[in-house]
Amino acid sequence: MLQSYFDTDNNGHKHKSFELPGAKPHYNPDRPGQVEHIFLDLNLDIPNQSYDGTCTIQLKPVRNGIDRLTLDAVSLNIHSVQVDATSTTYDYDGQQLQVNLANPTQTGQSIKIAIAYSVTKPQRGIYFIAPDKHYPNKPVQVWTQGEDEDSRFWFPCFDYPGQLATSEIRVRVPKPYIAISNGRLIHTEENGDDKIFHWLQEQVHPSYLMTLAVGDFAEIQDEWNGKPVTYYVEKGREEDARRSMGKTPRMVEFFSQKYGYPYAFPKYAQVCVDDFIFGGMENTSTTLLTDRCLLDERAAIDNRLTESLVAHELAHQWFGDLVVIKHWSHAWIKEGMASYSEVMWTEQEYGAEDAAYYRLLEARNYLAEDSSRYRRPIVTHVYREAIELYDRHLYEKGSCVYHMIRAELGEELFWRAIQTFVQDNAHNTVETVDLLRAIEKVTGRNLLFLFDQYVYRGGHPEFKIAYSWDSDSKLAKVTVNQTQNDLFDLKIPIAFGYAQGDVGAHSYAPLQKTFTVRVHEKEQSFYFPLEEKPQFISFDANNNYLKTVTLEYSIPELKAQLQFDPDPISRIYAAEALGKKGGLEALNALAEALKSDRFWGVKVEVAKQLAQIKLDQAFEALVVGLNDENPLVRRAVVEALGNIKTYASYKALKPIVEDGDSSYYVEAAAARAIGVIAAAQLEEKPKEEKVLKLLRSILENKAGWNEVVRSGAIAGLSQMKISAEALDLILEYTRLGVPQALRLAAVRALGTISTGQSATNLDRILERLTELSYESFFLTQVSVVTALGQMETPKAIAILQALATQSLDGRVQRIAEEAVAKVQSSAGSDQAVKQLRDEIDQLKKQNQTLMSRLESLEAKASK
Repeated sequence: MLQSYFDTDNNGHKHKSFELPGAKPHYNPDRPGQVEHIFLDLNLDIPNQSYDGTCTIQLKPVRNGIDRLTLDAVSLNIHSVQVDATSTTYDYDGQQLQVNLANPTQTGQSIKIAIAYSVTKPQRGIYFIAPDKHYPNKPVQVWTQGEDEDSRFWFPCFDYPGQLATSEIRVRVPKPYIAISNGRLIHTEENGDDKIFHWLQEQVHPSYLMTLAVGDFAEIQDEWNGKPVTYYVEKGREEDARRSMGKTPRMVEFFSQKYGYPYAFPKYAQVCVDDFIFGGMENTSTTLLTDRCLLDERAAIDNRLTESLVAHELAHQWFGDLVVIKHWSHAWIKEGMASYSEVMWTEQEYGAEDAAYYRLLEARNYLAEDSSRYRRPIVTHVYREAIELYDRHLYEKGSCVYHMIRAELGEELFWRAIQTFVQDNAHNTVETVDLLRAIEKVTGRNLLFLFDQYVYRGGHPEFKIAYSWDSDSKLAKVTVNQTQNDLFDLKIPIAFGYAQGDVGAHSYAPLQKTFTVRVHEKEQSFYFPLEEKPQFISFDANNNYLKTVTLEYSIPELKAQLQFDPDPISRIYAAEALGKKGGLEALNALAEALKSDRFWGVKVEVAKQLAQIKLDQAFEALVVGLNDENPLVRRAVVEALGNIKTYASYKALKPIVEDGDSSYYVEAAAARAIGVIAAAQLEEKPKEEKVLKLLRSILENKAGWNEVVRSGAIAGLSQMKISAEALDLILEYTRLGVPQALRLAAVRALGTISTGQSATNLDRILERLTELSYESFFLTQVSVVTALGQMETPKAIAILQALATQSLDGRVQRIAEEAVAKVQSSAGSDQAVKQLRDEIDQLKKQNQTLMSRLESLEAKASK
């Protein structure tokens, strides 16, 4: 599963506890027997958002004398229960179904439990999508979502991942709808105005991976090795489907080879559905995806999120579906590998530098959660609901752990270990220890030291690196500080680089000398004998370890590293260090990298650093990047110019807002940036009414793919925090009937704009968010919580507390509780504090002007 195609991070305090009040240890229940087969025979009544049918479970008991079985079944209407075709008594409390067995179990003798039941307007598990007066063009669809423990909302089951069974779904739907499910279609029949679809999944899987998707879909056929690879999308979006999912057969081939196990199921279907609550879900052989991942031609030029999403869910067909986790606490095994498979596919398709940068971005996502939300071990069974585990520790940190295993073992042994793990555990359940065992079986290596530090406890090393050169003894001294509390014990390669001969700006020097050292103390100094002074130093050469790094080198070494280090991550670390140093020499080095680095990812990071240097010359350096051929670089430059907040940067960005860009994302970034600049305290600044007019014009004229551009305009308006007119516009776009992606952006924007509004307008915002909080749609609730969490008034707390106690979704409950704590801490930011902030900003601006003149004079004097 990919948690979200959209980001909903919440910030809190450093290293808060992951365990909220009410968290407790969770274990799989005792197993009465082995579920052998689950058969759902259902009739859908789509107009009434209801269905009825029978769930038949075949169970092989593991012990004698069991006279009562407990199944998970939430908010179902149970009509009757039969055991081996004989009616039996049962007790049902709305959460669990207790089935009484007239004949206690006998080991090895299977029993069949048939439960007749119905469901009307289900709350979770199965979702009925239909047009209404606000959204008349919404398609009619029905789809399910089982992970983590939501299958119990749509059929009775033993709802935990440790039970694997074959399954079968027979479903009657009205014509012209089609029904897609796991496995292969064994029969269809027409019955008056209805059609019956009968699907059989012959390989065992857990109940959370059983699925059903119903709609009037277009069906696009592809294939891999004779197996159908099918894409289902709303009619009229066939081209978008091929553009978005067309690489799937090549991915199936790639993963089959990498994992050493050919794709195991009879088909692979991807179904794009409306209002999906995740990015994607890897149901066995039938992945569901959000329809927001479908790309039009223009979106495809700089959107690789869809390709990564497709790779992620496909990778789960091995890690998660073929090899199944035994308990939620070990979900990193599948989610970490699916996330790492995004890195692997990036490497395969776009090269090593893109893959390295992808890893850096994954690491940063985890680091942001660790520093601002909470720190936890990757493997923990203490929580309130299992869905809480589906966070950046599970996905991105898990991915980084797989990469560290790969670096530790080397290419050949890593893939042999992964292949052995898959082959030994195919169609079975695993825990983290099984991965360690597979590694040891193949390589003889015991990697428990790595797992103890990165998997079974929270945190990561935070390194501060200093360097000096002793020319008399020809010794390089590297001092390594671990600034975090829990020390790590790692073997880290340190490399020294020399640019030999005529190395131009587009060439990178090979690292000439590499030494591996054991870093395990708070502070250590290492001495390296070298024939000549190195030009740059690469700590953790190739950057394989998950860490943070602060480089305390002098400017010449940082400039050389930025120019010559072959590793893009090392060049990025050098850029960050130069950005912190500031000054004209650092700025010029960054400006040169923005023009001439060979890799777009380095240019993106360099643009961010240029905006950090408080000199007027940063503008000239950045504005060149607006013409970069790579839209991702242009977007970063636009954002950086917005952060510089000058009238000159406004004038540079205004044409992009007015005339557009080939990239939706560049346009959106420009719309947001002009709002940032308009809100800044500047002597010379754009007139507020002109900026409002520009942003209003985007909202009126730029409807389009996923509402990216119009959402950028909303984000721009949200920065104009003292403008009542900007607030009025945002409120207008929170009403029902506004396209969902734009409406959610407007809801979130209410939080951003709230911090500068008058008391009367603040009450209007709170009133609107209160109304929105009653809507049941998951993404609306998340957006409401995100908005409230940004507010600086205690009045937001009551709405958040209501959501924390009343929402049916564990994720909403959790982020609402976290937002309460955040609001409580920021509610003290009163008007006096804001005024002080503004005055400090003004002083910084005046200081910047003086520094810029001084740097210019010094530069002229040195010529």
